[in-house]
Amino acid sequence: MTKPIQETPGRWTVLLVTTLAGFLIPFMGSSINVALPAIGKDLSMHAVVLGWVATAYLLASAMLLVPFGRLADIYGRKKLFTIGMVIYTAGSLVATLSNSSAMLIATRVVQGIGGSMIFSSGTAILTSAFPARERGRALGINTAAIYLGLSAGPFLGGLLTQHFGWRSVFLLNVPLGIIVIAAVFWRFRGDWAEAKGERFDIIGSVLYSLMLLVMIYGFTLLPGMLGVVFIAAGALGLAIFVWWEMRADSPVLNIGLFRKNTVFAMSNLAALINYSATFAVGFLLSLYLQYNKGLSPRDAGIVLVAAPVIQAIFSPMAGRLSDRVEPRLVASVGMGLTAAGLFMFTFLNSSTSISYIVMALVILGFGFALFSSPNTNAVMSSVQNRSFGVASATLATMRQVGMMLSMGLAMLLFALNMGRVQISPEHYPMLLTSVHTAFIVYTLLCVGGIFASLARGKMR
Repeated sequence: MTKPIQETPGRWTVLLVTTLAGFLIPFMGSSINVALPAIGKDLSMHAVVLGWVATAYLLASAMLLVPFGRLADIYGRKKLFTIGMVIYTAGSLVATLSNSSAMLIATRVVQGIGGSMIFSSGTAILTSAFPARERGRALGINTAAIYLGLSAGPFLGGLLTQHFGWRSVFLLNVPLGIIVIAAVFWRFRGDWAEAKGERFDIIGSVLYSLMLLVMIYGFTLLPGMLGVVFIAAGALGLAIFVWWEMRADSPVLNIGLFRKNTVFAMSNLAALINYSATFAVGFLLSLYLQYNKGLSPRDAGIVLVAAPVIQAIFSPMAGRLSDRVEPRLVASVGMGLTAAGLFMFTFLNSSTSISYIVMALVILGFGFALFSSPNTNAVMSSVQNRSFGVASATLATMRQVGMMLSMGLAMLLFALNMGRVQISPEHYPMLLTSVHTAFIVYTLLCVGGIFASLARGKMR
């Protein structure tokens, strides 16, 4: 077993490297949201296919997070983290050469594979590096970097798209990725493999990946009957996966973590609900601001930066607060504020003022800051060191699946209200109807998430 890094002087270097990676991937995602209209015009992509530019990454990542988390626990989290950064950076480079929607979506799948390696190992590495009394603080700083990426993405992505084209958004990620890779080789010391020597559950990993693929793809086919069939098949696959894992000697996902650990189970459920209700906000508002409000990509990016800036400012504070106050209380308040921000968006129309939108984004950002790092602290502090990789990957899976469901609902509403067409002025009223309906559903989800967050029980 590798010596825990909290016994060496390298934990702040670990924080720096994982924080750089934590900045990079959300920066990419939020940049793309602003670039979507330009991508759709250049590659002749209708609204539903355009949604797959974001969805392809999420689907590939969600399928592989838990298997890669288990591999990281067994073979070393640094190894998985490094390989993931190389794959992600290479995918960004190839994306700049895309000349069709199929090629661009394929490169997003490659980025999703790399991203799953990074997120399944990054939080686990950070948790291994810091003792429990400092964990919330470190996770808060890491979460702030994620939100800094989200903050910089809309602004820089809008500028790049407007002046250099959407391909420059992908190209900018290449030098950033190289910097992270270089930092790993230059400053990273040691590795973490607390489950070294244990077997890897190949059958369980295949069942898990196929189950998620079938189920999530089914959501993109709704309201058609084929979508219902795929979702039902995915539900059956989930039952088979759980049955197998309960009997496996070395399961890829310890089902007992959900059955016997209320804090772990309910914290993951709260994360799933929160991301299901919030991820598509940037996607929907980007389209609304540029189509319904007539803003340029740059100006839309400036408006969208409000929420992640607030998140970045307050996440370290929320993380430190969760070291002293029950995480469920801090996170539940955050979930409530998030619901309030989403509710404000249900009143959007073509004459809504930009100041109103920014105010709603500020409330949303503050709520998410109070929720995210305390919830992550609760999940990672509820398991033993040997399960950090799987716990990190499970939480990341809840995040990715939640993001998929959030985007799936948005694409479903587009398909119902507009059909599979490129967005043009005659479709703007139907776009606004889709946005209204989505925010009503997201608000109701977040209200339910408050109860899931409170139900996790006390940690101290």
